[in-house]
Amino acid sequence: MSLKKFLTSKVFFKHLAMAIGLLLVIIFVTLQILKTYTLQRQSYIVPDLSGLQPEAAERLAEDNNLRFEISDSLHLNGAEPGSVVEQVPEPGLKVKKDRTIFVTINSTVPEKVILPKLTDVSFRQAQSMIENCGLISGNITFQPSEFNDLILKVTQNSRELNQGDEILKGSTIDLVVGRSGGNLETSLPDLTGMSLTEAKNTLSTGMLNTGVLIFNSSVSTPEDSVNAIVWRQYPSVSNTRIVNIGSSVDLWLTKSDTLSNNQSETPESQQ
Repeated sequence: MSLKKFLTSKVFFKHLAMAIGLLLVIIFVTLQILKTYTLQRQSYIVPDLSGLQPEAAERLAEDNNLRFEISDSLHLNGAEPGSVVEQVPEPGLKVKKDRTIFVTINSTVPEKVILPKLTDVSFRQAQSMIENCGLISGNITFQPSEFNDLILKVTQNSRELNQGDEILKGSTIDLVVGRSGGNLETSLPDLTGMSLTEAKNTLSTGMLNTGVLIFNSSVSTPEDSVNAIVWRQYPSVSNTRIVNIGSSVDLWLTKSDTLSNNQSETPESQQ
């Protein structure tokens, strides 16, 4: 058979159609493989779910091609009950499609702790026990006693507490400490530059109380309050070196980036 007859024969066109069909199938399969490979490599930015209720958080996760799962709960003062307070992975990270975001929500029922035996133990030991069970030391008052520096009474909102009482975790309790006489004075610490938490802990360790808290205009949000630092205190260490145990110290707080401006004020303007 001549070439001309072969090129015009039914056999040629049949094989040509089969070849074109096979080529189209190969192209289609290749495109599907490339599409799948590309999607597998595509990443998605993890959204910030903090503060959202579970339903809203799940919708936002799905809108970003991600999954959502509640892994734990805890009670956080100041956070809305049921809202997301922690998440893994963190917001802003890039992850693959269908990655699960595990979240911790704020419990609607505040966590409680059992009050340990604090009476008849030393002040230092009581402080450590209070911290270990998730409580906060509040005001410290003193009463005459033959047992020096031992805890005589534990109260909360003027109500006396006893060993075994259930109280809210993270709440504040006040201590009544015995004094047998002798030195009832202590050195006044310099709190300038400390965070509020550091200043409170320093005062408590020195058997002093936190007085009035005064935030300046630079502190406008709850986060600012947490990160604020002390720029002034009363009594001031420049005027007072020794104070009575149990005295209160007032604190002025500001954002860290405005500390130098506040410190530039003259002592006379701070009176």
